[in-house]
Amino acid sequence: MRRIVISLAECRLYLFEDGKIIRSYPAAVGKPVTPTPVGEFEIRHKLMNPGGPFGTRWMSFKPHYGIHGTNRPSLVGQAVSHGCIRMINQDVEELYLLVEVGTPVKIIEDSL
Repeated sequence: MRRIVISLAECRLYLFEDGKIIRSYPAAVGKPVTPTPVGEFEIRHKLMNPGGPFGTRWMSFKPHYGIHGTNRPSLVGQAVSHGCIRMINQDVEELYLLVEVGTPVKIIEDSL
């Protein structure tokens, strides 16, 4: 079974399969005034080519929050978003193919 773990401290998204890390990606996370929610969620919806600041893919995990691409890849790896998880478009396209609706998403404050 696959699951996503996002470390806010590391600005990193990990994809696990059967308890082992199979992918690791840099990610932008919420800035202090608009933090990324911490907790356990799941992929609720997937959308290709949402456009604009959402890049080439969108995967929601909570209303108004998602894992998505970006039109500003230089900001990936920093705390700059409005709470969403931003990824480089190439990375989010790969992740999009590797996860399904219902995939667990755990967001933690600390390092993995």
